[in-house]
Amino acid sequence: MIRKIIKIEEDKCNGCGACAEACHEGAIEMIDGKARLTREDYCDGLGDCLPECPCGAISFEQREAPAYNEEAVLAAKQKKPLSVAKSHLGQWPCQIKLVPVHAPYFQGADLLIAADCTAYAYAGIHNDYMKGRITLIGCPKLDAVDYSEKLMEIIKNHDIKSITVLRMEVPCCGGMEAAVKKALLGSGKEILLQVVTVSVQGEIVTEKE
Repeated sequence: MIRKIIKIEEDKCNGCGACAEACHEGAIEMIDGKARLTREDYCDGLGDCLPECPCGAISFEQREAPAYNEEAVLAAKQKKPLSVAKSHLGQWPCQIKLVPVHAPYFQGADLLIAADCTAYAYAGIHNDYMKGRITLIGCPKLDAVDYSEKLMEIIKNHDIKSITVLRMEVPCCGGMEAAVKKALLGSGKEILLQVVTVSVQGEIVTEKE
C-alpha cells in the first residue's frame, strides 16, 4: 500500500539516538552508529521522531510500505523487558580514539571525559554525570596513547562550555587527568574544569576544580 512513512537520510545522521528513543513503536534502531528504520510495519507515520532529530535527517515520504501493524507493536512491547535505568549517552561513538574531532555535537557542549572503569565502579554515572553532557571515554593505560593532542583539537575548534573529568583513584587514571589538563593548556582557552575521583568501592572521594 502507498502510505506516509518516515525517511532517514543516513549521511545527515550524527548517531545521537534521539529518534530511536522518541519512537515509541520501536521502528528505529541504531546500527553501526546510524539510525535505521528497521521495521516499516512498526512505523505509524505520525513522526514523533522528527522534532527530536537535531540534524534534520528525518522527513516524511509517501511510498509503498507495509501497513502499520499495531498488534505486532503491542506484542513486541509486552515482550520487551522493563528498563531499570535510562541511558544518557548523547552521541556515538564515545571512545576518544574513535570520536571525530569536528563532530557538530561538540559545539556548545559540556564535556564529560571519563576513564573506562568509572562506568562500572560508579552506579549513578548516567544520571549524575552523563546527563546533559557529551561523553568521551578511554583508558590511557590500555590504549597506550596520549589523548591530549586530540582533546586539544576538540577544545580549540568548538565552544566547549565546561569539562568534567571522571577518574578512578588508582594511579594509572592520573594519565587521563593529565591529558585533559595538557589539552586545555594547549588550547589556550579558559574553561571550567572539574575533576571527580571515584574509589574502587564506587564512591565519590574527591571533587575539585
